Amino acid sequence: MLSKIFIKNYILIDELELDLSCGLNIITGETGAGKSILINAIDIAFGGGKGVNKDIIKTNAEKAVIEITIINKKQDVSALFDEYGIENYGEEIILSREITQTSSRARVNGSLVNQEFMKIFREMFLDIHSQHQTYSFLQPKYHIELLNSYIDHAGQVSPDNNFCLNAYKTNYTKYKQMLSTLEELKNSANKTEDQIEFLKFQVEEIENAELNDTNEDEKLNNELAVLENVEKLKELTGSSYWSISGDDGSIIEGLLQIKQNLSKASGMDNSLEETESELIGAIDSLKGISSFLRDYSSSLENDEERINTIQERLFLLDKLKRKYGGTLENVITQGEKLRKELDGIEFSTQNIEELEAKIEEQHNLLLEQAEKLSEQRKKYAQILSSLIVEKLEKLELPKVKFVIDISPCELNQNGSDKVEFLISTNISEGLKPLAKVASGGEISRVMLAIKTIFAQNDNIDTVIFDEIDTGISGKTSQSVADEVKELAKFMQVIMITHQAIIASKSDKHIYVKKTQDDTTNVDISVLDGDEKLKAIAELASGGINEESLKFAQMLIKG
Repeated sequence: MLSKIFIKNYILIDELELDLSCGLNIITGETGAGKSILINAIDIAFGGGKGVNKDIIKTNAEKAVIEITIINKKQDVSALFDEYGIENYGEEIILSREITQTSSRARVNGSLVNQEFMKIFREMFLDIHSQHQTYSFLQPKYHIELLNSYIDHAGQVSPDNNFCLNAYKTNYTKYKQMLSTLEELKNSANKTEDQIEFLKFQVEEIENAELNDTNEDEKLNNELAVLENVEKLKELTGSSYWSISGDDGSIIEGLLQIKQNLSKASGMDNSLEETESELIGAIDSLKGISSFLRDYSSSLENDEERINTIQERLFLLDKLKRKYGGTLENVITQGEKLRKELDGIEFSTQNIEELEAKIEEQHNLLLEQAEKLSEQRKKYAQILSSLIVEKLEKLELPKVKFVIDISPCELNQNGSDKVEFLISTNISEGLKPLAKVASGGEISRVMLAIKTIFAQNDNIDTVIFDEIDTGISGKTSQSVADEVKELAKFMQVIMITHQAIIASKSDKHIYVKKTQDDTTNVDISVLDGDEKLKAIAELASGGINEESLKFAQMLIKG
């Protein structure tokens, strides 16, 4: 359950610290006071909310902070926390979200967590029912997901449940991949003989070039430049060698004379020894350079045959680069791609029939699994329908009929069933799709019935209803109040309401009001005693007087 909420600089809230209780937490306030702000803050902290951006930061503040303390007595989070490297402190979990001008960061027990973690974490601890979710529930495409979810939860307590949707989905994914491969093979096999011959020519042209080095052209150009300038290079390096080491007047000869002079001078002044040593090093270096130039010059030879070989190779490489991508690296890559395509064609012509047989076998397996899924859905659809009818009768729809219709359809990722919720709220009317139910109050009660059934099957400890009581009044309000109060025996319920009867059932009454002085602020407080009595009286009659106070007192006493 959510034990404590701390909010700072969030929209119109300066700072708030609010303790929540187990059981039923009711939120009331005047229209436009900002009751949904608190629900939205919880939603954002748990990774929801599409408006997580700098606009939710209070004016003139640098950042908004939402921190929620969770008391966990149902869920085993050990494996999840270990996987994400989060410290496990036992029953208490601290969830926080910080929104700045440029980012939004979530932490659990001080460790940064990503959106993938928050999705799993949210599903373990929180279920928020909003007006948007009501719209989703009305759409038939979500009905099969709801039925699947109910069967999954039922399977956790029923050993005879063999609902293997995940196994089916794995096989269906494999089936679709096989179909995709078959299409590729058939496309390849449909190439004309001329196309295949041209493809073979391209592959052979690249492979015959035996390209192993992406820099081969650069190296060959360097070698060619040397071979084409042999005489000039011999002249330059040979004359340099003779300048350094020639018999008369060479550089080394002059340096050796200088060395003799320094050797004599260092005997008179030992401070010259270091200079003498450096000169000796320079003479040794020059001797090395001289030897290199002598050997290099001697190694140079005119080789017209090698020049022709290099020029022919460069001509071939340039032709390949023009045809296949501009660089040798691209030529090699294109060659590999063309070889793979050619191999695929050769493979496809041999294996299409074999793959088609495997696809047929996989399709039959899916049909068999889909039939089992369908049997389970039909069985649990009757159970779920009966539970929903039972709930709706308690919610003042005594003549209601509710059917989960299951009809066959093409194989898809959920099997071969089309699922749609049908309802009739009047004895004179036939069953109609849930989306066509006209009354907002009826829709609210259907949603409440579904939510309470699923909530009691879940291990979720907190469910939030954002104005589930829309469009109801009178005796129906009493029924909704009783249903919500009953649900609050099993889990923590947080609920925004405009109904005095529902508010009177609260274990904690939270009141929201908007103040406007120099700035606009939303203030949230917990009401007890006389303050709670007045709030319920005002809800009941729009004002506070002796009659409304007596009525509120009667509601609270039950």
